[in-house]
Amino acid sequence: MTINGGISFWYATDQTATHRPPRAPLTGHATADVVIVGGGYTGLWTAYYLKTAAPDLRVTVLEQKFCGYGASGRNGGWLYNGIAGRDRYAQLHGHHAALRLQRAMNDTVTEVIDTAAKESIDADIHRGGVLEVARTPAQLSRLRAFHAAELAFGESDRELYDATDTRARVDVADAVGSTWTPHGARIHPLKLVKGLAAACERLGVVIHESTPVTEIAPRRAITPYGTVRAPYVLRCTEGFTAALKGQKRSWLPMNSSMIATAPLPPEVWSRIGWSDAFTLGDMAHAYMYAQRTADDRIAIGGRGVPYRFGSRTDTDGTTQQSTIDSLTALLTSFFPALTGVEITHAWSGVLGVPRDWCATVTLDRTTGLGWAGGYVGSGVATSNLAARTLRDLVLGETSDLTTLPWVDHRVRRWEPEPFRWLGVQALYAAYREADRHETATHTPRTTPLARLADRISGRH
Repeated sequence: MTINGGISFWYATDQTATHRPPRAPLTGHATADVVIVGGGYTGLWTAYYLKTAAPDLRVTVLEQKFCGYGASGRNGGWLYNGIAGRDRYAQLHGHHAALRLQRAMNDTVTEVIDTAAKESIDADIHRGGVLEVARTPAQLSRLRAFHAAELAFGESDRELYDATDTRARVDVADAVGSTWTPHGARIHPLKLVKGLAAACERLGVVIHESTPVTEIAPRRAITPYGTVRAPYVLRCTEGFTAALKGQKRSWLPMNSSMIATAPLPPEVWSRIGWSDAFTLGDMAHAYMYAQRTADDRIAIGGRGVPYRFGSRTDTDGTTQQSTIDSLTALLTSFFPALTGVEITHAWSGVLGVPRDWCATVTLDRTTGLGWAGGYVGSGVATSNLAARTLRDLVLGETSDLTTLPWVDHRVRRWEPEPFRWLGVQALYAAYREADRHETATHTPRTTPLARLADRISGRH
């Protein structure tokens, strides 16, 4: 029987998480030097780096549920060097500026791994890189273009494989090619966020859980239990940003869903050929992402219901049966040997999507308000780079990070309802239809429908 929800598979199978007593909520008005709204990767990394750089700073984190309740405790465990908006930043600021951003992301993968080791955080990290496969001629064309673009942004260590070489690494049905980067690792998302929260507390960060922030204003964060005043208030709420007063249309909470199999026996892994624990993705328009977990399961994700009307979010990760069925079908289409495999867990979560699909970091020193996010699904590593950038901005330091092109980038708001809901539903229906058409016709070119959807959505 599939466990549906329970936050995520990562929570459901981690006894220390389910039995840890909650941290105390805020119990009245308080002050700090920096107050951070959101106890996920962005907020905790920011608190960690601020206290490491300036131990005397009074840093408070306010979390509506518990640390890692959002995407940080539900994601696919891809620690990799992708960043949302790089091509857009190249258009706005030039190739060299975007190249600097990409190099910073490459370095960030190592930064997270090294810091986890330094803080004795055992997050099942395995640096096997990222393999992305193509299964149709159109996907192969996109994959080759993607590979060439990554080379142009300095990834000289990226490798391109044909169908034979791809099958030697993993036996994905119908695979016609793949590209691999070493700048990636498999992680256990929850173990990372738990260890990071503990590291913050060792440094003296105050974390209040069960403390929803209803409004952020200059130099104060307002909750039902009191207001925390500070010179700097940092919004680190990613997919839950729309719940804040005045932020309904800032970032769209895009829904993503996952399933996990039962542990697979050695003979099944031998048939699949997935011997190294690299993370696995594809070049479909409605793309998938997967990992081989430390206990030998496959956790695989993709789009189910992409968006809920009015920017609503799910209840504790519960997802629709139709989404579980479609992800199971996707899994067995990749690996026919898994037909009939037990699906033990299913869950959903939201990620933050800006209108132009560009991740950003911002601090307004006149108001003390700052924020980071809009990672569009690439937040495991990007949140770390964002946090180090917020640290430098708060401390007033001009650094290589504060001059990256995503700093202080502004973007227009999403359309009001019902146009927002209608638009997202139509776009993802178009992407799914484009994938079906490319699979059925074996066309070597991306369908015009998908190109149109990309232009309308702001993805490219």
